[in-house]
Amino acid sequence: MEPERQHQIEELAERLRPLILRLGRQVRREAQRVGLSALDAMLLATISYRPGIGVSELAELEQMTRPAMSEHIRRLEETGWIRRADLGADTDKRRVELAITEEGCKALETIRQRHNDWLVSRLADLPEADQHLLEAALAPLGKLVGKKA
Repeated sequence: MEPERQHQIEELAERLRPLILRLGRQVRREAQRVGLSALDAMLLATISYRPGIGVSELAELEQMTRPAMSEHIRRLEETGWIRRADLGADTDKRRVELAITEEGCKALETIRQRHNDWLVSRLADLPEADQHLLEAALAPLGKLVGKKA
């Protein structure tokens, strides 16, 4: 990569980073108002999308140690937002499948609604041209985090 292009990319990263951090901070605040950490909200969402996921798989997915993940799972279970699935008598007892409870679904929906309400109120204040620019940025931002937008 030529030095000028490298410099432009570094400047873009320097301008983008604080905006992403502030956006993340606001999202975490909304989750905390419901009584969850941002990580707990993310875990609830993952378990909701992947019912039956195991603790080890979840730890690997979130790049955490199994003991640290087990502690998060224990706390979410104590709140009544997730449960361990009953696998039956002839299954490996070391394998624990997780499922979100009705209360967990309600908490997750509350968080999603708060996030959406916050974003909608800010997006509505932007000119339509800026809204279109943000929409066009979704795909590249998704590629930054390894997901399609």
